[in-house]
Amino acid sequence: MSKKDRLDPDKIKENLKTNRLGRKILVYDSTSSTNDIAAEYANNKKNDGLVIFAEKQTKGRGRASNKWLSKKFDSLLCSILLTKTIKNTELLSLTFAIAAAEAIDSKAKIKWPNDIILNRKKVAGILLESKVKNNNIAHIIGIGINCHQTGNSFPAELKGIATSIDIETKTTCDRITLAKRLITSAEHWLKIAEKQPKKIINQWSKLSIQLGHRVKLNFKGSVFSGNCIGIDPAKGLILQLDAGTVRMFDAAHTTIVK
Repeated sequence: MSKKDRLDPDKIKENLKTNRLGRKILVYDSTSSTNDIAAEYANNKKNDGLVIFAEKQTKGRGRASNKWLSKKFDSLLCSILLTKTIKNTELLSLTFAIAAAEAIDSKAKIKWPNDIILNRKKVAGILLESKVKNNNIAHIIGIGINCHQTGNSFPAELKGIATSIDIETKTTCDRITLAKRLITSAEHWLKIAEKQPKKIINQWSKLSIQLGHRVKLNFKGSVFSGNCIGIDPAKGLILQLDAGTVRMFDAAHTTIVK
């Protein structure tokens, strides 16, 4: 990590052109999870657009109770809090996957529902959590992007499937710049999601590594396989099953089988 790469809220906010996301930015040297911190602010609607970063997470998590592993300063770890937005979590998940892919690299793709793939390996992941109180729903979008990891950073079981921006671009990622791009891209695509959701589906389709290909998945303990023929913003991935029927699989209960 170079000194200029250390996350600083003032540097991230400098010349940031967004109006909603990033008006307030918090940076923690270490915390259990940025999603946990965001949850503490979720009861106040005035905290809409809050972005929380951490140099290290001691209990970082991904989908399906998976752990998010990262050494200090190696990744861009953040959570974005939305207290005033659409309630469709599937659409929000697609929206932030698009934003993260755009911020990372022009060659980045999406593996449904929200893994970001660079050169066929996972470089980032997203965890969307919702907090309900007094009939008000707040959404917390946790994003983890591998930046400075080397080939020796990953445990043996992940070496063949995980990567970092530095590895794939053969450069040194500037996390301050990446943070700016992520916030800017997220605000841009969130505006579109709230007004023109079909554009989100179209963009996701362009970035998907699964659309038009065979997919095998686990849904509530049962395995299904077939051709991916689309995405529904409310109901999830659409498969033409091998048995001939068409079925939708929501992200909350579905895991892609490797």
